[in-house]
Order: sequence, then structure tokens, then C-alpha cells
Amino acid sequence: MCKTSECNGLVSINFVFMTLIKSISGIRGTIGGKVGDNLTPPDIVRFIGAYAEMIKDGSGRPKVVVGRDARVSGPMVNLLVTGTLVACGIDVIDLGLSTTPTVELAVPGENADGGIIITASHNPAQWNALKLLNAKGEFISGAEGEKLLAIAAKDEITYVDFKNIGEITSAGDWLFRHVQMVCDYPLVDINAIRSRGFKVAVDAVNSTGGIAIPLLLQALGITEIVEIFCEPDGNFPHNPEPLPEHLTEISRVVVEQKCDLGIVVDPDVDRLCFVSEDGTIFGEEYTLVAVADYMLSRNKGRASVSNLSSTRALRDITLKHGGNYEASAVGEVNVVEKMKATNALIGGEGNGGVIVPDLHYGRDALIGAGLFLSHLAHSGMKMSEFKRVFPLYEMSKNKIELTEQINVDSILEHLKTVFKNEQLNNTDGLKIDFENGWVHMRKSNTEPIIRLYAEGRTREEAESLTRQVRNEVDDFLNS
Repeated sequence: MCKTSECNGLVSINFVFMTLIKSISGIRGTIGGKVGDNLTPPDIVRFIGAYAEMIKDGSGRPKVVVGRDARVSGPMVNLLVTGTLVACGIDVIDLGLSTTPTVELAVPGENADGGIIITASHNPAQWNALKLLNAKGEFISGAEGEKLLAIAAKDEITYVDFKNIGEITSAGDWLFRHVQMVCDYPLVDINAIRSRGFKVAVDAVNSTGGIAIPLLLQALGITEIVEIFCEPDGNFPHNPEPLPEHLTEISRVVVEQKCDLGIVVDPDVDRLCFVSEDGTIFGEEYTLVAVADYMLSRNKGRASVSNLSSTRALRDITLKHGGNYEASAVGEVNVVEKMKATNALIGGEGNGGVIVPDLHYGRDALIGAGLFLSHLAHSGMKMSEFKRVFPLYEMSKNKIELTEQINVDSILEHLKTVFKNEQLNNTDGLKIDFENGWVHMRKSNTEPIIRLYAEGRTREEAESLTRQVRNEVDDFLNS
């Protein structure tokens, strides 16, 4: 028996071994199992059919761009997605193996009515997902998501007759076009990057970053590229979330091969992190900080945005350059909404997601890499020296597995009472700002877990704050 819970617009169905999550991050689940419990073929058809109904406006045959990462389940899901779309009378432009930001660029580039990326992003190999885009190539809004879920719940999809079935065409050149857009971006300095003669290792977790990142590096004038896990066959050699504990192999390779740095991306190439020449992790939190420092130094007084779970270092950098910093709820849709409201120059998330609106409103590891390498090239520093340029904080990232017995809302209400004398923000879960750091506790949009993030000036401070809050949660659950 399952239970459905709702929190901040998130609708999730939680199981020990079976998971189907519907949120602002798309329709996400494990492959196989029973209909309605996991991401099964009937579930895929139902949600894609609902998406087709939602984008139809009666003015002509809609057009949708589809791309996927290299997951083993990707070809199967792609057949279901494209087959359902054409059965609903929608033309499909199939990019094949691609990246999330590439699809986001291709939607307006092809004058399409929407886009679908088949990827579960950082989730392990047994997962897949449907990321849904509007005609701007941006994630559908919370309101549109609710509309889609309502259509899917009715399960009354209309399919067209044989004369009106949509057509599928291929457009495999969009990765090249994406790379060219990055190279053409004014602040990406190819000459400076080439002159440094960087030797770069790449870990693309055997997904589409293994195509895209080496292609970009070559276009930026980098000739020495050490590829590990760059075969796009979907056999992830380690947990695909780019966290330090998963990156031991590239850290070893960077040192042994005497590389200047390592680049790591997740399976759909919207998250980006770096490894320094000494094998230490630069930190995915500092990907956005470094790119923002570079852009804001050349555009004084502009705004930046990140989510509530991101490092304070972005705020510090923005203020240094005379700009205004704003925080949003977690989720790319929320960050983009806040960026538009503040006319932000740069934004993103502390998970290595960089959004450069002059290119497009989506997290993009390719433009992030181009700008980061430009900044590093101009600095003349080694990566280990470069990190010390920025305000240094340490973060502790933990999670609590959800079960049917855990009521997230009641936990958060308890914590509000316990920490009532601190600065509290309940925009997205609960963020507690202490004098020496912060703790943010919220329900994940992508996994059946509660995320518990904390930050302090040192790792010890961050872990101390984590223990303080976690002990209160444990005591509450035990009682």
C-alpha cells in the first residue's frame, strides 16, 4: 500500500523499492514494476499524452523537440515518447543523444512548441525521467505542471486518425550548434584559454557529456584531453551525482596524468564541477561562484540569483561587485523566475548549475565550462590557488530517507518552534540562519528523501549545525 504526500507543490508516491515522483523537475521514476508505482510504459504514454493535450492550441500541428541522455533505458523510453507524440498528431524533431541545455536551445531554435528531455539527471541508472519544456525551451511552470497532472489523472487522451499522424525528423547537429554558441559568447575568451595550454581530464559518467565536453574543449583550443568514462553507453561507473565521494577516479587521474584540472558533468550535462591539479575537489558550489565573479567583474552592479540551499559565497561576490543578490526556492523553474524578476546577469544552483540568460534560461555545463576556463586563464593561477580567491565556506550535505511514517510538515513545524529565536525562512522547506552559518531542510523534488544541507566557515561548523538539527529531528521522530 502506498501513500501520497504533498509539500510546496510536490506530489510524490513513496515506496521502499518503487518510486514515481511528479514535480516541477518532471516525471521521474525507476524503470520496471507495476503501472502507477514506477515509470512504466503505460505511465510514460499517459503523461506524454497529457503533455500533448496541454500544448495543442488548435492553430495547427504542434512541433516538439526530443533528446535523451545515454541511459540504458533511454532508447525504450524514446520510442514510447516519440510514438505517443506522433499518435497525438504532433511532429517530432529527434535530437537523439543530447544534453538538457542543448534541447533547451533547440526548442526556440527550431521554432517548436515544446521540448522533452529523457533523463533522470543525477539519479542512478535504474531511474529515468521526462523533463518537459515550454515553447521558450524553459521548464513548464508549476501551474502548467498541475494542469498536466489533472489531464493525466482523467486519462482521456485523444489520438488522431491515420491521416493526421505526426512525422519524426532527425536533427543531430544541435550539439555542434550549441558548442558554437558557447564559443561565440562574448565573455568566452578562446585565445586566453588556448594560450594557457591546459591539460584537462574529463569524467562524463559514460553519458552524453562524453560527446559534448571533449567537443567543446577542442573548440576552445585545448588539445590535451584525458577522457575517462566518456563512452556514452549508459553504464555508469559510479554514482552519477558529481559529489566528492563519487569522484575518486578522476582525482587520481588528474594527479597521475599531471593535468591542470578535471571536469565532471552529470548524465544530462546541466551540472558541472571541477577537480584541481592536486586532486582536490574544487567544489560544485564554487562552479557558479567562479563564473559569477568573472561575469560580474565585467558587469558591475548587476544582480545574481541562487537557491536557498546554495553557498553564501555568491552573495558575498555579488555585493563585492556592487550588485544585489536574491535567493529563490530550490528548483530551476524557481531560480529562473527570480532571475527574470530581478533582471539578473547570472544565476543557478549550488549543485554546479550555471544559468546565463543571455544564452538561455537553463542550467548549462557547456557555457559554464567556457566561462570558468576563461576566468581561470585570465587569472594565471593554478586551480588550487584559484579556489582561494573566493570567500571560503564549507558545506555538509546529508539526507533522510522518507518512509510512510514520516510527516515532513510536522518535522518542520517542530523545528520552527525549537529555533524560533533564529532567522527562519519557510519559502521552501525551512532554512535556519545562524550567526555562523545556516541549515536548510527540504523535501527533494527528485528523490524520496529529505535533504539536510548546512554551511559554515569550516567543515566542523557545518557538521556541528547539521548534528544540532538532526538530533532535534531524531528526538521528534522517536517521540
